[in-house]
This record gives sequence, C-alpha cells and structure tokens, in this order.
Amino acid sequence: MPTILYILGWRLFFYSNEGKEPIHVHAQKGDMECKFWIDDKIMDIREDFGYNLTPQARKEIRKIIFQNFDLIVKSWNEYFKK
Repeated sequence: MPTILYILGWRLFFYSNEGKEPIHVHAQKGDMECKFWIDDKIMDIREDFGYNLTPQARKEIRKIIFQNFDLIVKSWNEYFKK
C-alpha cells in the first residue's frame, strides 16, 4: 500500500492490488476515509466514496488532490508501470 503524500493530517495512498482499475487515490485522516477517481485527460476528479467526511474535510481533500494532481498521476503510472 504505497503512500504518495502526507499533508495536513491526510495520508494519500494506493492499494497495491488496484492497478487494473482506472487511476484513483485513497485518502485517510483520523476516522475519515475517501476515494477519488482521477481523469488525467481532462484534469478532473470524482468522489467514489466518502466515510465520515464533513463538508469542510471534503473541500480540503479535493483541494489537496487538485494541488497534487500531477504527483498523484505520476506516482500511479510509475507504481503500476502504465
């Protein structure tokens, strides 16, 4: 389970067995967890699920993902050899 980034208490990571799925990232902070699909063609994200996310936390993690969009895509492609 490679971790991409720790920022503002959030851990952004992949699961090692998800390489056949489209690009996405998991994030966890305290008892909150979420997964976002990443569309690198149009530079957009879509929430797949969010557990215990407050509206403020959802906004914060979306901002973090957009700010680190290129790093997430690069890390995914390097890890899964895409």
